[in-house]
Amino acid sequence: MVSKGMRKRGVGVMGVTRVRNPILLAREMLVRGEADDGGGAQGHCQLEGEVCERLAGEWGLELVSRGYFWTRKRWEEHRAGLGEDGFWAEAEYEMARSTAGGRFESADCDEGLSISDDPSWNGSDYLPQGTVGCVVLDRDGTLCVATSTGGITNKLPGRIGDTPTLGAGFWAEEWAAPLPATDAIPFTPNPLAGFTSLLTSCLPFLTPYAPYLLISHADFTAAQYRSRRRAAAICGTGNGDSFLRLAAARTASAIARFSSQTSLQTAVTAVAGPNGMLQHSAGDRWLKSGEGEGGMIGIELGEDGQGRVVADFNCGGMFRAWVDGDGEERVRVFRGEY
Repeated sequence: MVSKGMRKRGVGVMGVTRVRNPILLAREMLVRGEADDGGGAQGHCQLEGEVCERLAGEWGLELVSRGYFWTRKRWEEHRAGLGEDGFWAEAEYEMARSTAGGRFESADCDEGLSISDDPSWNGSDYLPQGTVGCVVLDRDGTLCVATSTGGITNKLPGRIGDTPTLGAGFWAEEWAAPLPATDAIPFTPNPLAGFTSLLTSCLPFLTPYAPYLLISHADFTAAQYRSRRRAAAICGTGNGDSFLRLAAARTASAIARFSSQTSLQTAVTAVAGPNGMLQHSAGDRWLKSGEGEGGMIGIELGEDGQGRVVADFNCGGMFRAWVDGDGEERVRVFRGEY
């Protein structure tokens, strides 16, 4: 998804089995969808299954056999999720590999048959989330977010998570902050305001409707818009069903957008931080089923034209890396430096 002006541009692709890089297919759909004729993507923002594979082939994207995605490590995680032993006979291994089809890289067929050789490590306590996300701000102030995943281990066939769903697992938008009161439309007092207030206090059902004043881009000059421009892009990782129920990425962005004094960092913390909305959404299932667990990364473009990296999470840690304002590469897993 890309932020540039009021127009929303985003695409989600799901249910693909042969496209080597689904994120490139999503990008191709977005770019081609901008063409007047739809560029073959017809301007759709969500697409799944066989038609995605066909379009990918027509557009020259690399297709692979389904076996390309099969790895022993993920197969072990699948078995562990079913409560089965992480070890199996070589005959069963060969059967699983042949069922997936295609050739396998040697890295996928290593000699170790267990998830870890460390006897103190319990795989059921740590099965990594497979989401990979990236947020980028360019020199023109345009924000782009991309995210990709294989889903969750042992999901039901047909389950669609938050990652390819606009507003849930990813979001990007741009807006103009409201004009200061001195620049707003002059207020004309209502000479009957006092009488109306007295009347409605006695007869509440007569309370008049007060329309909400909407400010569009048309109300700004080009210079005013540039000076008031804000933008946000967010990517989430964690329990996708919880992200879907909250429309989590869009909710965080909306908090920052419609509460003009709220930073994106504060908004992300309110949704994905400790004791935030994701955690509350799990109710009494918190820390029992994985429900509500997760985190977010993002970039905020402020009215000063500067980008700010934001992140928060409500679980033990979240792998993340970024380049700070001084051009230094930073990496963290937990909250503080280590």
